[in-house]
Amino acid sequence: MKRSVIWVALALVGIAVAAWGGYWWGLKQIDKSLTETSTGTAASATKKILYYRNPMGLSDTSPEPKQDSMGMDYIPVYEGDEVQPGQIKISPEKVQKLGVRTEPATLRESVRTVRAVGQFQLDERRLHTVTTKFEGYIEKLHVNATGQPVKRGQPLMEVYSPELVSAQEEYLIAWNGRQSLSNGTEESLVGVSRLAESALKRLRNWDISDSQLQRLKKDGKATRTLTLYSPANGVVLEKMAVAGMRFMPGEPLFKIADLSSIWLLADVFEQDLALVHVGQSVNISVNAYPDKVLTGKVSYIYPTVTPETRTAKIRVELDNPNGILKPEMYATVQLASGHGKADALMVPDSAVLDSGTRQIVLVQRAEGLFESREVKLGMRGNGYVEVIEGISAGENVVVSANFLIDAESNLKAAIGGFGHSAHGNQDKPVTDKPATPAVSSEHKGH
Repeated sequence: MKRSVIWVALALVGIAVAAWGGYWWGLKQIDKSLTETSTGTAASATKKILYYRNPMGLSDTSPEPKQDSMGMDYIPVYEGDEVQPGQIKISPEKVQKLGVRTEPATLRESVRTVRAVGQFQLDERRLHTVTTKFEGYIEKLHVNATGQPVKRGQPLMEVYSPELVSAQEEYLIAWNGRQSLSNGTEESLVGVSRLAESALKRLRNWDISDSQLQRLKKDGKATRTLTLYSPANGVVLEKMAVAGMRFMPGEPLFKIADLSSIWLLADVFEQDLALVHVGQSVNISVNAYPDKVLTGKVSYIYPTVTPETRTAKIRVELDNPNGILKPEMYATVQLASGHGKADALMVPDSAVLDSGTRQIVLVQRAEGLFESREVKLGMRGNGYVEVIEGISAGENVVVSANFLIDAESNLKAAIGGFGHSAHGNQDKPVTDKPATPAVSSEHKGH
């Protein structure tokens, strides 16, 4: 029993000794902290206060102590630590740790590549429709397949028309009567001539060729059928004609397209339209021919914008002698556009901090000293952006870690503001000796 009491007493003594040692060590640390704080305060007191800056990092300064609208004290700026409004000062060690990299603003050729997709379409000026101006029937087809190539003047079909046969007979009667009445009276000759001219005009209005009329005069008899010929070189896109069918005036029988020239219609986004102009060079890539790069020029910019896609069409005219480019085939278009501008002041895209309402770049004024500049931007392209106002050529701008520097400056302003907000809300200034030295006096008593 006595032995257990002894062990308990020894344990209590050990606990008391450990508690006292911890308490003594804590008092030493507090004294050390207070000594460092008072030393820093004294060092700051020896420096001259230049001005007071806004606690929230705004450009507002004051030569005298004051508070902002939220009751926060302005922060004193001492001699040697001054930084102009809009500037950011960071230690060289932190600059290296953040990985800050700068690049001078330089004059570059202002070029931007506009990319678009498009489809090949028929050249509307080379599209022909074969039709007639009289009623009739198809007796025979010489071209009987869609996609068949045809030459200008090649026979397409033979047609029969009662009206056409009747007009031929009237012309032959008038022509023969004119020959037989060559020695007749003047009035009879005039009447027969008018009848022949009327019949001839009707045949020509039906697009009967001069060679066919000459053959009609030579043979002296009306032909039962008439041959229709191709109006141009090309291929048959549509064939509505069928042997034996009846056709009416104006009814399309063939559609023939000349594919020796073809259009490319490309969709350009609305925001890129200012970079496109007529006569601009275009590089074209076609998936079907990956080893070929075609070139052309913008021949027309269409006057409307498609509301669903917010794009406008541009037209590029291309020669297609071998027919390798086919309608509805897709293509990729690239337009290199400087839009006639000379060299412009350019900085990398990464140098710009865009808040949505304004654009900022950080300019390096000295080692560890940066200045924020609001800039006005112009054309973008190839990883660079044009700067119209805000900086000059040769000034170094931050292109890497600029967001971290901006965050660092905002954080410092916020911490400074919070650190002085409590002081600004007090009715009385803080005394030089806070309540913590009472602990030190207690320590002295021990």
